[in-house]
This record gives sequence, C-alpha cells and structure tokens, in this order.
Amino acid sequence: MKKPKLPKPSVPRVLKRRKGQEERADEAIEAVPRITNETVAEHREEVLSSARKYIYPLQHSRRRIVSVSASLLGVAIVVFLAYCLLSLYKFQATSGFMYDVTRVLPFPVAKAGPSWVSYESYLFELRRNMHYYETQQRVNFNDPSGKRALTRYKQQALQRVTDDAYVKQLAAKNHVSVNSQDVDQEIQLLKQQNRLGSSNKVFDTVLSEFWGWSENDFKRELRSQMLAQKVASKLDVDAQVKAKNALQQVQSGTDFAKVAGDMSEDVTTKGNGGQYGGLIDRSTRDIPPQVTNELFKLQPGQTSGIIDTGASLQIVKLIDVQGNKVHAAHIQINLKDIHAYIDPLRTKQPTHTYVKV
Repeated sequence: MKKPKLPKPSVPRVLKRRKGQEERADEAIEAVPRITNETVAEHREEVLSSARKYIYPLQHSRRRIVSVSASLLGVAIVVFLAYCLLSLYKFQATSGFMYDVTRVLPFPVAKAGPSWVSYESYLFELRRNMHYYETQQRVNFNDPSGKRALTRYKQQALQRVTDDAYVKQLAAKNHVSVNSQDVDQEIQLLKQQNRLGSSNKVFDTVLSEFWGWSENDFKRELRSQMLAQKVASKLDVDAQVKAKNALQQVQSGTDFAKVAGDMSEDVTTKGNGGQYGGLIDRSTRDIPPQVTNELFKLQPGQTSGIIDTGASLQIVKLIDVQGNKVHAAHIQINLKDIHAYIDPLRTKQPTHTYVKV
C-alpha cells in the first residue's frame, strides 16, 4: 500500500521577504570596498582632483587681484611723486601740506659742496618769515609788492640753509658740536633773565603768533645759531689770543680800565675804561645773557674769565652793587662773522640749487 504524499511545507511570505533582504544586505556588504592604505590614498586623490577645478580658478583670481592692486598702487605713487615734483620745483609751493611731504620725503633744494640741503629745511626757514610778515606786517604775497618781497625771502631762506650746510661741514672738520643739553641750558638762561617772556605760556604764544613755531622749532633754530657761533669762536684764533692776552694783563695787576682802553673793541665803552653807561639788572637786553649771568656771580672788584657770547669774547668787572642792580665794566674782543669761513669754502665747493628764486 502506497504511502500518501505529504504536501511540502509552505514557507511563510514574511520569512521569504526577510531572507531576501538578508541576501541583498550580504551582497551589499560584499560589494563595499575594504579600507586599506591604498584605498584611502586613491580616495583622497579622487577628491582632490575633483576639487582642483574649483581651487585653481580662485588662485588665478587672487593673483590677478594682487597684480592689479600693485599696478594701481604703483601708478598712484608715480602720480603723487610727479605732483610733488611739479609743486616743489616748478610752482615752488609753500603750503603746509607740501611742507609735511618734505618732512617725510627727502627732496633736495640744493647741494652745498658735497652736502645735500633738504627742501624741508628751506621751507622751514621760508615759512617762518612768511608767517611773520603775513600775520604781523599784513603783507599780501599775492599783490606785486608782496610777490617781490616773497622773492627776497626765498633768496634769504636759500642762502641761510646753504650757509648752515657749510657750517656743519666746518663743525665736523673742527670737532665742534652742540647737543640738546647745550640748547636746554641756553633756554633756561634766557628764561631766568626774562628774555623769553614772563612765563612758558607767554613764550609759547609768542612763538606761535609771530613765527608759527612750537618750542621744538625754536630749539632747532637756536641749535643752528649756536653751532655757527661755536665754529666762528673756535676758528677765530686771533680773537682767542687777544682775549687771553687781555685776561693775563688784568690778572697780573694791570689796571682794568687801561687794558679796556688799549684792547677793547667796543667803541662805545673803551674810552671810559670799559664802563657800561648805566646800571645793569638781570633783564637788561643790551648785554648778552652769558655776560649778565657771570656778572651777577662776582663780588665788587672781582673780574671774570673769558666769556664767549657767540659774537664776542668778553671779560667783565663788577664795580659795585646798588640794590638789585650793578655797575660794571667790560673788555670786548669781537669775533669774526661766520661768513669769513663760509665764503672761502663756498668758493672752493660751489652751491648748486634746484629751484630758481
């Protein structure tokens, strides 16, 4: 007897679906590439190669921007320099803006022998004179007489700054110098004798109103003057010898009045034994501040050493004291003007100017 056929057990659809998903997942996992050093390097190169097409155009654009900017800056600099050159050398501008430009850029105005003379120093000298005559003398530099006056001031300013260049050459050759401490001491002396106004505020106001200067500008001008005076004093050997001879006679007992009458070069006092015409106080303007300073250190009957005032060499004697004033006499030996030393140097090493005034 045949066994009856049993029907095949049917697989539920849910199990079939699950089995299909598992098979596909296995296939997908098998299809995923394995991560190794080689596959990472390949992937990185693939990413970079796809990004280069975006990076390279940006690099080219940046280079172009830098190149264009540099070109524009170069053009602007050239235009600015051309404007400055025309303003200074053709039109001879004296404005505050152009003066500030010359303080930054070393444009030359002349050459004094081997030394360059800066345009800034020329404008510094010229602008203070223009300020004084415009504000204090009411000169109009736009009318014909004012233009003629301005031409004279330009010539004077150019002469002054080239003179200063020669003075510096002489100073360097003869080891003469003026430092900031020398200038400060000179200003302090002038202030003590009330020669710079009754207060710092008054002094600053006068500088500003009359010259358009600050105190530093005044120090600069004073330093230049002091250097010229020290050079003239050192180079004038004859005056130094004469002053030493006069001092030796006084110190050896020769009557001060006789030495003054024989050797002093002050024609207004030598006939009176060197005596000043009146009483002197600390603020007497007719007497150099260096002389006044030494005079008030003496006792009646005492004489000073040689006093260098910058324009002369002097020996003073205190005769008597009357309250806060004194009666005194002096022996004065005049120093040669600085041009006695500048002019031969200028002849040997001529000045070449770059502006026509």
